[in-house]
Amino acid sequence: MLAIRIYGIANCDKVRKARKWFAARGIPADFHDFRKDGIDRALLARWLGAQEWPAFLNRAGTTWRRLPEERRAAINSRIAASALMLEFPAVIKRPVIEHAGKVRIGFDPRDYAHP
Repeated sequence: MLAIRIYGIANCDKVRKARKWFAARGIPADFHDFRKDGIDRALLARWLGAQEWPAFLNRAGTTWRRLPEERRAAINSRIAASALMLEFPAVIKRPVIEHAGKVRIGFDPRDYAHP
């Protein structure tokens, strides 16, 4: 079985749900905590190369809402979004799951129920 890696924040409900789902089925999944382990530029660039940058931006979260309006308005390109995500990894939509060369944002058990 190919390795599954879950990226997110340990106390995020969606991340906990994904981790619990894999564990309950005996499916090994590594976990990378943005708050403890950070995120590096190369990893983020790979993700942003796999999907459009707006898909990764969690505009509903506390981190986004706490940003000044001018800062939020300035996030209008991949470069600006990448800089923000590197500075504030909590603004990345969670979880990000890498498996079999694919990058998925969010967790839907139906995506993994049938290999």
